[in-house]
Parts: sequence; C-alpha cells; structure tokens
Amino acid sequence: MMKNKSKWYTIPYYLWIALFVIAPVLLIVYYSFFDIEDKLTISNYAKFFTPVYLKMTLNSFWYAFLITFFSLVIAYPTAYILTKTKHKQLWLLLIILPSWINLLLKAYAFLGIFGTYGATNEVLEFLGIGKQQILFTDFSFLFVSVYIFIPFMILPIFNALEKLNPTLVDASKDLGASAWTTFAKVIFPLTVDGVKSGCQAVFIPALSLFMITRLIAGNRVITLGTAIEQHFLITQDWGMGSTIAVFLIIIMIVIMMLTGSKKERGVR
Repeated sequence: MMKNKSKWYTIPYYLWIALFVIAPVLLIVYYSFFDIEDKLTISNYAKFFTPVYLKMTLNSFWYAFLITFFSLVIAYPTAYILTKTKHKQLWLLLIILPSWINLLLKAYAFLGIFGTYGATNEVLEFLGIGKQQILFTDFSFLFVSVYIFIPFMILPIFNALEKLNPTLVDASKDLGASAWTTFAKVIFPLTVDGVKSGCQAVFIPALSLFMITRLIAGNRVITLGTAIEQHFLITQDWGMGSTIAVFLIIIMIVIMMLTGSKKERGVR
C-alpha cells in the first residue's frame, strides 16, 4: 500500500517534466523541419553546417571555454580560502547573493560602470591613463560573464573541499610532500567532481548567452544564443532558430555525459 501511495506523489514531478522539459524540446524539434515559409524541409539542418553557422559554433565554444577557464582560475582558490575562514558560510552567502539579482539589472549596471563617463573611466582619467573604450569589447564581455557565472563555479568546489578528509592532507605533509605536490596529488584529484560540476554549471549556459552579447559586447561577439535570438525575434525564421537550438541541446547533453562523474555514468 505504501508503495502505491508513493507512486501518486511522483505524478506532479512527471507532469512537470512532460510539460516543461519534454514538450518544449519536441516543439523545437518539430519547428526545425519548417522553413521561413512554413514548408516542410530538412534544409535547415544542411544550412547549419555552412561556414557561417560553424563559425558561430566555434565562437560559442571558444568564449564558453574562456569564461569557464577564468571562472575556475578565480573560483578554486577562492573556495579553498573560504573553507579556511572563520565565518565561511557568511562569506559564501555574500558571494552567492549577487546571483539573486536579475541578470538584466546587472548588465545595465555594468553599462554604467564601463561606460564613457562611468566609474572605471573616471578612475583611469584620475590615474592619467585617459578614457578608454571598455564597453563593446571582448574584455568587457568576458569580465561581465565571469562575474555573473563565478558563484556557480565556487559553490560546487566549496562543497567538494568541505567534504575532503583533512587527515589525507595531513598524511601527505607528514610524508614530506610539498604544498604543490599535496594539492596536485591529493586535494585536486579528490575534489575534481566539484570542478566538473562547476564547469558544467558555467560552460553549458555560457554556450547560449545572448543578452550580454547584445548589451555588453554590442553584438561584436556572435554566438549560437545570439543567432537563436535573431532568428526568433528579428528574421522570424523559427525553423532555423529551432534547428540551432536542437544542435545546442545535443551539444549540452554530450558535455554533460563527458563531464559527469564515473558513478553517474554507471561505472563502479
């Protein structure tokens, strides 16, 4: 009887998955087989493999890689230092807090900070460097993207470091290992699952960025997310936009499979 009752409790979950995950994906796949004139076709898939869209794909991977790399370089030592601080939960909350603010509001805040008459240029002018064109550059795009995504990299790494058995680190030091050797041979390998989770949480959404590319990069950075937005909102070519989205979903699934832990992949 208890087993039968527990099955009823899972119905809302399966309904949610069906309505808000499976159904939208099927709808995207359906629209991908229609051209701009609503005619059934597979030309959209052939068009995706033209140089224009392949270049967008490479750009998306390149910028997503850079965002993930810089986020990891900053996040790992930050998470490690947090585990050693006295009020680590408070500091962690302060780091995560900006992620609660709407993305659009943060983007507009950086428009003011990096603008011609913004705080950054005022500091540069005070230092005698003079005003610089910071907005609508690769630097501003990467800086804002890393700022937005870095809490999602810090949290899983912090959790992995918190679970690390400190006696293993002490044993490594007692055996004469240097700080770097201890990190490379003990700490990092035992927290690599946290790093993988953080990379997933950053790399996958970074592939489909479009709002930041428009507001901060001034459309100088063209990614798959930008192309999807353009096709749905400007050219009204929903078929091509859906086709790009299908490939983006496939890419994301492959990345999740490659970066998943051994236990998640069924390896014992």
